[in-house]
Amino acid sequence: MTCELCERDVEKLTINHLIPRQKKGHHVPKINICSACHRQIHTLFDNRRLARELNSKEKLINEAQMQKFIKWVKKQDPNRKVKVHRKA
Repeated sequence: MTCELCERDVEKLTINHLIPRQKKGHHVPKINICSACHRQIHTLFDNRRLARELNSKEKLINEAQMQKFIKWVKKQDPNRKVKVHRKA
């Protein structure tokens, strides 16, 4: 299975609601991503910003902090749990 953000092949993917469920995102598009990318998204951004500004795969990929993380995580072993980067 391939993560839609970092494009690593991993054993298991998680479902990410592009608009968080807490912001009425139950029936909106979703993407399948690895747990590292999912944890990083929720570490960096609050649900309000995700719902208003980062509500598509393209917007997430093009966000500067996520670009930095994706570049780094692509080099990591997909079979090992990686630590997420905290807010700067």
